[in-house]
Amino acid sequence: MPQVKGEKLYVTAMTQMPSKADILQRISDNPTQTSKRDISRAFGVKGAAKIDLKRLLRELEEEGHLSRRKKTYRDPDKLPPVAVLTVADQTPDGDLLARPMEWQGDGAEPVVMILHRASDPALGEGDRILARLQEVKGEAHHYEARLIRRIGSNPRKILGLFRKRAEGGRITPIDKGDSKGWVVPPGATGGAQDGELVEAEQSGPKDRMGLPRARVIDRLGDPMAPKAVSLIAIHQHGIPDDFPDEVIFEADVMAPAPLGDSEDLRDMPLITIDPSDARDHDDAVFAHADDDPKNEGGHVIWVAIADVAHYVTPGSALDVEARRRGNSSYFPDRVVPMLPDRLSGDLCSLHEGVDRACLAVRMQIDSHGEKIGHRFVRGLMRSPASLNYREVQEAMDGAPNDACAPLLEDVIRPLYAAHDALKDARAKRQPLNLDLPERKVVLTDDGKVESVNFSDRLEAHKLIEEFMILANVAAAETLIAKKTPLLFRVHEEPPPEKLETLRDVAESVGLTLAKGQVLKTAHLNHLLSAAAGTDHSDVVNMSTLRAMTQAYYAPANFGHFGLALRSYAHFTSPIRRYADLIVHRALITAHGWGDDGLTPADIERLESTAEHISETERRSMVAERDTTDRYLAAFLSERVGEDFTGRISGIAKFGAFVRLDGTGADGLLPVRSLGREFFHFDRDAGTLTGSDTGTVIGLGQRVTVRLTEAAPVTGGLELDLVDIDGKTLPKGPPRGRGKPVKRKFAKANKKGDKTKRKVKRSRR
Repeated sequence: MPQVKGEKLYVTAMTQMPSKADILQRISDNPTQTSKRDISRAFGVKGAAKIDLKRLLRELEEEGHLSRRKKTYRDPDKLPPVAVLTVADQTPDGDLLARPMEWQGDGAEPVVMILHRASDPALGEGDRILARLQEVKGEAHHYEARLIRRIGSNPRKILGLFRKRAEGGRITPIDKGDSKGWVVPPGATGGAQDGELVEAEQSGPKDRMGLPRARVIDRLGDPMAPKAVSLIAIHQHGIPDDFPDEVIFEADVMAPAPLGDSEDLRDMPLITIDPSDARDHDDAVFAHADDDPKNEGGHVIWVAIADVAHYVTPGSALDVEARRRGNSSYFPDRVVPMLPDRLSGDLCSLHEGVDRACLAVRMQIDSHGEKIGHRFVRGLMRSPASLNYREVQEAMDGAPNDACAPLLEDVIRPLYAAHDALKDARAKRQPLNLDLPERKVVLTDDGKVESVNFSDRLEAHKLIEEFMILANVAAAETLIAKKTPLLFRVHEEPPPEKLETLRDVAESVGLTLAKGQVLKTAHLNHLLSAAAGTDHSDVVNMSTLRAMTQAYYAPANFGHFGLALRSYAHFTSPIRRYADLIVHRALITAHGWGDDGLTPADIERLESTAEHISETERRSMVAERDTTDRYLAAFLSERVGEDFTGRISGIAKFGAFVRLDGTGADGLLPVRSLGREFFHFDRDAGTLTGSDTGTVIGLGQRVTVRLTEAAPVTGGLELDLVDIDGKTLPKGPPRGRGKPVKRKFAKANKKGDKTKRKVKRSRR
């Protein structure tokens, strides 16, 4: 009997049937030759004996010793010699780890390390590769993989509810826009239980039912558990919420920064003013009348910012993780910080009564609020008080509490005096003045929604906002003057097509937007002012916001349209934004304050850093919005069947969106519920027009709607229309069956004619 090259011969007698142990050993020694034909050839099994061999293989499969894939057999607790892998993560040493796309074993999923050759293409997390595997012993990983070829990247991931079935299961997505389910085949459930929230990824093409196949990669537990709503958004959008051990270690060994060569600002009454529930305090302020005789009526404003760059140095584990996160994410029930709590909530936070390192800017403004000079210092401060917006405002309104009373005359009133001057400069500059109140979801201790309110916009809020804008402008101007690379905050002017849409909206409510001239924020403010106090105010404000481009970070300066500024850089929140940390390092380098400034590596990758943190910022915004929507849906789920008033806030082909009064929640009014007639969608005008009654549904119209469905898991609200502008919507004529469609038989006739033309042959 000829022996296959490279294989061992396991038979001593042609008539002897191999044992189960012989078969398993043979498959282990020859992982590439495991078909029934290969096994029978190796043991010399022929003829009727193959029936007994087939029985042995079936028994081994039933006992769990072998798994069959098509015509080959292998050990289920081992990976095949060639397999499809997904690049999963990167070790601190830079090695890439992968996980198998298919794992049928009973034990834990094996760890695979990719051996990257110089000729191989660059691989990243989510890439799919076909690789040759070799089992290893005595290592942290179980297999080593060598790339054959890259076959795809970034498999689609979903978050959904797992529904168990007789074989495998099905996943119902939680995204409002995703109505299709995913089929989970047996062996790919990951141990998920019925009703659990799971994360899954596509594992194959559509099956015969037309639904894509998926494999469960993570079990997230009960979706209705307290405070699970933000967890859904965190996993759905891929926001990192666990710090690696080396990052925590670096943070834990940090010590408070000493005075050293820094300027001593500890005698200056720099106070922090933040929301009452703020966990970190990254900015402090102080102001006084300018004693320079050349600046009569002017003010001096100090803004001190936490010196995060002292602790988070370039190339450290803390720096790598902070860049990866890009920013902190804020949810009603939790904060996912950019930095570990040891820094964000302790060493970097400007707490009351403790020494804290800071970067501070001293700014001079004249009596009209125009900045006439500034300088930066690296210092050590000690805040006398940590106050919140409401108590500061109440102190100025004549009701100071015990914390504010000692500071009222020497600290708080000078702050407001400087802000009064800045109002003049703001009125001259004319930044975009949108009136969009912020929703605030208040939770109980057990994670239930207690109330949904609109946040108050106090004068204290505006004061801090103007001081921070002024400091950010000073940072950008200083770095430009010193020719130091930095990241600008860029906001470009709206594109022409969006402006035309805004003009159409304005005209539909009887207002106008200037045309044929260079657009300035003053033109938009004129429109917003004309709409203020009318029934169309909300629509005009929302439409103006939608016309704006998304702000982003860039190493090139393109100005900030919304703030009406030529140059702008984020400097004031380095605890929660990586962009601000880059600006801090740039200031340190520009002033020669130490070796923890901007490195050549930082400068080289400024472009990629800007793109990355712009993306993480958008990711956090979407996650925060989705979380708010889900909490609103949970809050309103107990009021299904009730009527609500609201206003049409958006028009689409499939229906209208209604913003409900009181909560600000957005619900969908499906076009199918608008009556018996067909509605024509006009994209340019933003209207739905009934084909029979001529009823027009457009932006800004007042409506009364009935809540028919509230889905906390998806955050979706579905509504029925009760009346529009105080009138019941005409239903249109009743839908009849109509005349039967006359079928065209042209093709069939042609086929028949062709058949008739055929010559029939018959035997006589």
